[in-house]
Amino acid sequence: MRMDIVPGTLITTITELSRQVGQKLGPTEWEVMAQDRVNAFADLTGDHNFIHVDPERARDTPFRGTIAHGFLTLSMLGSISQRLLRFADAGTSINYGLNKVRFPAPLKVGARFRMRVELAEVNELKGGAEAVYRLTYEVADEPKPCCVADLVFRYYS
Repeated sequence: MRMDIVPGTLITTITELSRQVGQKLGPTEWEVMAQDRVNAFADLTGDHNFIHVDPERARDTPFRGTIAHGFLTLSMLGSISQRLLRFADAGTSINYGLNKVRFPAPLKVGARFRMRVELAEVNELKGGAEAVYRLTYEVADEPKPCCVADLVFRYYS
């Protein structure tokens, strides 16, 4: 995945972050969910459910083909969101966790997807700040997103 800055990227500082609450970022560029990526994730996690890795058998399901693992979709949050938010002064940042995650619709192999982000909350920390981002993965030509999540990051100067 590329780490390019895309239109709608917020470049800020830890001090300025609290003034950005409510800011909507993105969307990122469209990407295509590839079967190779799904297969690699299946190999890494040991989750070889046919709905993910067997296109022929998956054609007979309501999805009419293979779908990405929900946790594969979730695992891309960090790298995708980094394209939408940059800090001029953060010495380090950590993924602190997730407050809520839902998978309202499948992400089908071959589908195009992108992310939008809203900065929902900022709390001061000693030497930094904690931010909660509401992330939404949109899927082209689908009415529902494939993933919505509240991602918590901590930034330290």
